[in-house]
Amino acid sequence: MYYIVETQKTFDQAATDLDAAVKRHEFGVLHVHDLGATLRSKGIAFAEQCKVFEVCSPRQAASVLATDMRLNMALPCRISVYTEQGKTRIGLIKPVQMLGMLSQDPALAAIAHEVEDATMRMVDEAK
Repeated sequence: MYYIVETQKTFDQAATDLDAAVKRHEFGVLHVHDLGATLRSKGIAFAEQCKVFEVCSPRQAASVLATDMRLNMALPCRISVYTEQGKTRIGLIKPVQMLGMLSQDPALAAIAHEVEDATMRMVDEAK
């Protein structure tokens, strides 16, 4: 269900490298949520770092929405860079399994496979 890799890079370097990998694969970074900073700004003691990248392939997203508009709630894809007990990790929820829970449409399964392959390559390149 998850694809998570550990990296020897710092949190900041992994986040920078993920951003570059996303763009190399012709996906866009729609937004980056800095969850750690947000929690700390609300007065919550949170020692870890966590940035969630919302990434999207416009072509793939349009195909998904043309097939089933309800799936807008599952878009965009999210890839996280985070720390956990002193280690930096990069991970995502696999699109094939996630969309498979929401639809049995074979066309969507094919799109999910393409997106999953691309996003896993992005994670591996950022590692």
